[in-house]
Amino acid sequence: MADELNRIRVKFVDSVNKELIKELLDGLLEVGVLNDGQKDSILEENPSTKDKARALIDTVRRKGDVASRKMIALLQSRDQTLYDSLGLSSGKPAQPAAAAAPEIKLEQECSDTLILSTKAFWTGKQGQRDTYPAAENSIRHRLALLITNITFTDTSLNRKGADRDEENMDTLLVALGYEVVKLTDLTGKEIDAAVIEFSKHKKLNETDSVVVVIMSHGKLGAVLGVGWKEDKLDEFCINNIYHHLGPERCPALLDKPKIILIQACRGEKRGSVLVKDSLSCDNASHNTGHEEFEEDGVRYVNKEKDFLALLSCTPDTVSYRETDRGSLLIQYFVEILNTSAHMDDIEELFRKVMQRFEDFSVNNKRQMPTKDRVTLTRRFYFFPGI
Repeated sequence: MADELNRIRVKFVDSVNKELIKELLDGLLEVGVLNDGQKDSILEENPSTKDKARALIDTVRRKGDVASRKMIALLQSRDQTLYDSLGLSSGKPAQPAAAAAPEIKLEQECSDTLILSTKAFWTGKQGQRDTYPAAENSIRHRLALLITNITFTDTSLNRKGADRDEENMDTLLVALGYEVVKLTDLTGKEIDAAVIEFSKHKKLNETDSVVVVIMSHGKLGAVLGVGWKEDKLDEFCINNIYHHLGPERCPALLDKPKIILIQACRGEKRGSVLVKDSLSCDNASHNTGHEEFEEDGVRYVNKEKDFLALLSCTPDTVSYRETDRGSLLIQYFVEILNTSAHMDDIEELFRKVMQRFEDFSVNNKRQMPTKDRVTLTRRFYFFPGI
């Protein structure tokens, strides 16, 4: 991806305007690619717009592929026309119709980059009773929590390939307009504290939705902290997510969609070829319509509402992860959202992810993700690019 920025450097410098540079700088600051000093330096030490553009792209390019990929995703979300003219999606200028295709069938070739919603599609959904509100200002204040456990105290539990999952999810969430709170290698208590801290984030009052992604080893009802050992149960109870983000403890998210994605086993089973996110196998020796009531001015609300979770497998089974490409769930999730998030609501996207697993079979092993605790009352659309 750094090579891509190098390829488009001259045309980017000639084409970008001052306002877009500021938007890209703000976005890169939010996702941790730049710090305040670097942002200020680019703006203050370069007098012309072209100088600012040149300093911006060179600074990000030198930071490597991950930083470059984030900038490309931000550029696509901020200015699709410029993105296409730079030929970032395919190595040559993209055809305008590709980003506004009215229908993309699952069996068709999947997109490597996020297809954007049209303004007309977003406008048509506004005010519909069966669709969650998504004002432009709320979309621009989106927030996500991304927790990835990779390196464990017991090194035999280290999750090879999980760094790819972290990178791929981070890139997708940024492209969808989310500021990502990214944390790595946490104990069970630290995961719990991170969710609590997230529930107090100042942006939650303005966002239209949140996404919480936790990736680790797991068992039924829990994900494991990095300190887990046979004689030391370091765990985070998945149910705590619902407590911490529910209306009692997090009123800022009342009536807003809360999307949960858990990549972890829910049981144990021996396997081969692919690495499994379970305790027994992830080591080098294996191959891998209720009424609302009011009383004395107090409005009663549902204790748990507007949640949707996708768990990587069914109860008591394992989920699979390739050591070089990451987990199957994250691979397929990114693939489906890149291709269909511009036109499908979240439940349809989850269904397509599950359908994608019908084709997966390695040595007669199977995996099927599961939707869990679905309390969405309306359709939620990401509206990428709005």
